[in-house]
Amino acid sequence: MILSASRRTDIPAYFSEWLVNRLHAGFVLTRNPMNHSQVSKIALSPDVVDCIVFWTKDPVNMLDKLDIIDKLGYLYYFQFTITPYDKSVEKGLRDKEDIIKTFRELSCRIGK
Repeated sequence: MILSASRRTDIPAYFSEWLVNRLHAGFVLTRNPMNHSQVSKIALSPDVVDCIVFWTKDPVNMLDKLDIIDKLGYLYYFQFTITPYDKSVEKGLRDKEDIIKTFRELSCRIGK
């Protein structure tokens, strides 16, 4: 299974601690967006997850967790989006120059 983290919200930027806790637990509960009363338990053990795709505009909160994720045995890559928009459009993001520095740091850490 490929774990997409996440298209609904930026898990790496805002919920990285939660994600690591879920990886340690080996499962996640998820609500069906079309049927809110339906909750599924999804296994997240490394023998089930082939790869994690981290979708993010700012992975800075993930950098100190990559060693943990590596030790747990997960493979992963980042879909990192950098836009030209300023804070009037993307209010919750850090300064673009800082995000670009994080991009470079992540690239040095995991490769191109």
